[in-house]
Amino acid sequence: MLHQGLALAIAVFTFLQLLRGKWPRHVLTLAAGGLMVVVVLLGVMGSLDAVMEALSVDSFGNWSTVLFLVGMMVMVEGMSEAGFFDWLCLRLAKSLGFRPMPLLLSFMAVAALLSMFVDSITVVLFLVVATVRLARLLRIDPVPMIIGEIFAANLGGAATMTGDPPNIILGTSLGLGFWDFLQNNGPICLVGFGVALGYFYLCFRNKLRAGAWSVDPALWAMEPGDAIPNRRAFGVNVAIFGGMILLLATHAWTGLTMPTIGVVAAAVTLAGNRRGWSLLRQVDWRTIGFIIGLFLVVSGLEQTGILDGLARFLGNLGGEDTGRMMVVLIWFTALLSAFVDNIPMATVMVPVLTALSDGLGMDLETLTWSVSKGTDIGGIATPIGASANVTGVMLAAREGHPISWRRYCKYAVPLSLLVLVLSM
Repeated sequence: MLHQGLALAIAVFTFLQLLRGKWPRHVLTLAAGGLMVVVVLLGVMGSLDAVMEALSVDSFGNWSTVLFLVGMMVMVEGMSEAGFFDWLCLRLAKSLGFRPMPLLLSFMAVAALLSMFVDSITVVLFLVVATVRLARLLRIDPVPMIIGEIFAANLGGAATMTGDPPNIILGTSLGLGFWDFLQNNGPICLVGFGVALGYFYLCFRNKLRAGAWSVDPALWAMEPGDAIPNRRAFGVNVAIFGGMILLLATHAWTGLTMPTIGVVAAAVTLAGNRRGWSLLRQVDWRTIGFIIGLFLVVSGLEQTGILDGLARFLGNLGGEDTGRMMVVLIWFTALLSAFVDNIPMATVMVPVLTALSDGLGMDLETLTWSVSKGTDIGGIATPIGASANVTGVMLAAREGHPISWRRYCKYAVPLSLLVLVLSM
C-alpha cells in the first residue's frame, strides 16, 4: 500500500501544481516522473521490470508519440522559417479587403483547416501574432478574433490524429490512424465548426461591424510575396508539407507507422533546408519534456494499480451499457480537461480505456472516440484546458491585450457545452 500512496501523492501534487501554473510544466512533470520511477517503482517496489515498463523499453509505446510529435514540429518550423504562415495570413487578409468580420470567420477557417494536419499550438502561435499586427493597423480589438481562432484550432485538431496532442497520444498508444480519427471525429467537428462560425458571428457582429474600423495605408502597400525570404526554401517546405499529408492519408495502405512518418518528416525537412539543423533548436522541447514527464507519472500510476481503481470507478458509473458508458466518459474527461490540461487527461485515460474494454467487454475504439471528444472539446472551455489556449492567451497578454478568465469563458464555455452535446 505504501507504493500506491506515494504514487498517488506524486500524481495529485503534480496535477495541482499544473493547475496553479507557478512552475514550468516540463520541469514539474519531468521531476515528478523521475520521483515516480526512482522512488516508487525502484526504491519502494524494488521492481526493475516495472521501471522498464514505465520507460517503454520493450513496447516503445510512449516513444512513438514523442517521435511523431518531434517530426511534425521540425517540419512546421521549416514552413514557418520559409515564411509560409505570414504569406498565407497576408494574402487572405488582403483578398478580404481587411474587413474585420470576414477576417474573423476566415482566420477561424484557416485555423481549423491547418490544425487538422499541423499541431494546434503552432497554428495558434502564428495566427495570434498575425492577428495582433493586423488589429493594430486596423485599430480594432483583436481579442474576439483570438478567442475564435483558439476555438477553431482546437476543433480542427480534434478532427484528426495529427492536430491535437491528446489525439496523438490516444492514436499512437492504441494503434489508431489518421483515417480512423477523420472518419469518426471529422463529421462531428465539421458540424461543430459550422455552429461555431454562426455563434461567433452573433457574438461579435456589433464589435466588428463595418464602419468601426479603418485600414492603415501601409497595409495596402504590403505584398504577400514580401513575407517569403527565400522562394526556393518556400517551395521546398510547402512540397514537404504536401508530401506529409499524402503519407498520413495513405499510411493504412503503405503500412508506414505514425512515428515513421514523423521521422521522415524531420529527416526530409532537415535535408531540404540549408540551415536545417538550426530548426532543431527552435522545436518546442519544453512541450516534449512535459509529455515525457507525464508518461512517466502515468506509467507509475499504472504499474502501482492506481488506474485500475479509476477504471472500476468509471465502470460502476457507466455499468454494462455502452451508450451510458460513452456519456460518462465524454463528460468525465471534458470536466477534468477544462481545469487540468487535456494532455495529461488523455495520457491517464489510455490504460484506463484498455482496462474498461477488457473488464466490461466493450469495443475499445468506441470508448476511445468518447474520450477523444471529451478531452478535445472540454479542453477548449477555459484558458488552461489545452496547450493551444495557454499559448494564445499568453501571446495576447504579451502583445498588450490580456484576456481575463471571465472574458474567455463567457464565449468559450457555452459553445464548448453545445459542441459536447452534439458529440454525445
